[in-house]
Amino acid sequence: MLGGGPCGLYAALTLAKAGKKVTLLEKEEVTGGLARGHKRGENFYDLGVHMLHAFDQGVFETIKEIMGDERIEVPLNARIKWAGSFYRYPLQFGDMVKGMNPFILAHCCIGLLAYQSWYKMRPKDPKDAEEALIQLYGKPLYKFFFKEFTTRYWGFPPTQLSATFITTKMPRLSAVDVIKKMLAKFGIKDKSVHAVESALSEETLHYSRKGAEAMPRLVAEEINRLGCRVIPNAIVRGVTLDDAGKRATGVSYRDSETGEERSIECDHVISTIPIKDFLGAFGDHAPEDVRASAEYLKTKAVTIYGLLVKKEKAIDALYIYYRDKAFHRVGEPKNAGLLVNPPDHTVLIVETTCEVGDAKWNGDESARQAIFADLEKEGICKPDEIVEVNLLRTPHGYPIFGLGFEPHLVKVIDFVDALENVQTTGRQGGFCYPNMHKAMRMGADAADRILAEN
Repeated sequence: MLGGGPCGLYAALTLAKAGKKVTLLEKEEVTGGLARGHKRGENFYDLGVHMLHAFDQGVFETIKEIMGDERIEVPLNARIKWAGSFYRYPLQFGDMVKGMNPFILAHCCIGLLAYQSWYKMRPKDPKDAEEALIQLYGKPLYKFFFKEFTTRYWGFPPTQLSATFITTKMPRLSAVDVIKKMLAKFGIKDKSVHAVESALSEETLHYSRKGAEAMPRLVAEEINRLGCRVIPNAIVRGVTLDDAGKRATGVSYRDSETGEERSIECDHVISTIPIKDFLGAFGDHAPEDVRASAEYLKTKAVTIYGLLVKKEKAIDALYIYYRDKAFHRVGEPKNAGLLVNPPDHTVLIVETTCEVGDAKWNGDESARQAIFADLEKEGICKPDEIVEVNLLRTPHGYPIFGLGFEPHLVKVIDFVDALENVQTTGRQGGFCYPNMHKAMRMGADAADRILAEN
C-alpha cells in the first residue's frame, strides 16, 4: 500500500481485517494525507479543515468503532463572506443575489436566462472552464462572481482550466429554479413544489478533541494491531516488474530519517500517492509517451498558517470562506471541540493556495504580513494577538484540471490498468476530488478487487 491518506488507510484496513498481510508506506511522519494533523508545541494543527461525514454508513460505522471515545459530534456551521455579509456555505443562488444591487441583479438574471435559452437551442460542449461557467450562469454573473475568484484561487484564468472541473464539481442552476426562488422571496410561491434546504445545512460532522490527527492515527494503530505494518517517513523510490512487464514484484523506498534504502516484495500494489510520482517510480518500465503525459498531471500546492491566538474565540463558525483575501478559508477547530492550551487561547487554520517556493509557501515576512493584515481587517485577530505561527504545507493539495489534461490522464491510467496486480486510486492516485468518506470507499473498493481474486 502506497500512501497513508484516508483512501490508503481504509484500503489497508479492509485487507488487514480480511487477514491479508499489508505493508503501508507513508512519506510523512504521520498518516492522514491531506486529512492529517500535527502537534506543534502544546497544540494540534490540522492540514486544512477535515471532518468526517456519515453519508457512507459502512465507512462511518467502521471509523466510529475504531475512534471510540475520541470521536465527537459537531453540528455543521460553515459560512462564506460575500458582498460584505456572511451567508451559509455552500452559497445558494438566493444568497448571491442578496449581495447585488437591483441593476446588477437584473443584468445577471437576464444574462442567465439568455445564455441558458441560447445553449438549450444550440447545445455545444464548452471548450474551457470559462465557457462552462457562462453556460451555467450567464456571462454577467460569471464576470461578477466567478472570474476573479477562480483566477485568484488557481493562479491562472478560467480559460486555462478544463471544463471538466466545472461540469463535474459545480451544481447546475436552472433559470426556472432561480426565478421560482426569486418570486418566492416576494411571496409568489409555487404551491406544487416545497423548497428543501440542503442536507449539508443541518449535517452532523465527526471530529476529535485532538483534531484531524486522531482518525488516521487510530486507523493506523488498528492496522498494526491486526498484524500488519504502517511505515512512516517512507519515500517510494521504485516499482519492480516481472520479466514480462505485466506484474509488480516489489517496491523500494527510502527512509527519510536514516537515508536507508529498503525493498519489499509484493503480490499486489495499491497506490494512493500522486499519480505523477507513482509513474516516476516505474522509471523506464513506463513508455516515454506515458511519462510525458504524467508531466501534465499537476497539483496545486497548499500552505496552512496554523496560528495560536491569544483570544478565546475568533470567528462565529467552524470555518469561513473568503473570496478576496490573502487566504481563502479560515477555520477555528476550537469551535468543533479542539482542546487548546492555554484555554483562553484559540487555534486558527488559515488556508492559502500557493506555488512551491513562493512567499506563501516559504512563510516569508511579506506573506505573513499580508495574511495578518487581512485577518485584522476581518476582525478575526490582531497581529499582536498571534502567539505562534506554524506552517503546514503540501505540494499536492488539489489536482489541477488544466486545459487538455483528460487524454493525458487516460494514457497514464491505461498504463497502470494494464498491469495485472497494480491499482492507483484516491484523490491523488485517481486525480479526482472525492471527500474523505468517498476516498475511503475508493480504498475499500480497491481492496475488494484484490479479495475477489482469492
